[in-house]
Amino acid sequence: MAKKLRITQVRSEIGHKEKHRRVLRSLGLRKRNQTVEKFDTPIIRGMIKKVGYLLHVEPIE
Repeated sequence: MAKKLRITQVRSEIGHKEKHRRVLRSLGLRKRNQTVEKFDTPIIRGMIKKVGYLLHVEPIE
């Protein structure tokens, strides 16, 4: 079974680059303190790396 990640947006997107805002939207995050669960894939890991300073990520077993 594939591992999943719990991704929470902890900082606002206001005042950050447009590309970073688009990455947050593609992850499904629209508000601060919103949480989504995604499968742990290289694509998702790349998005997390790009906007990691706005997120809190924890693995789900």
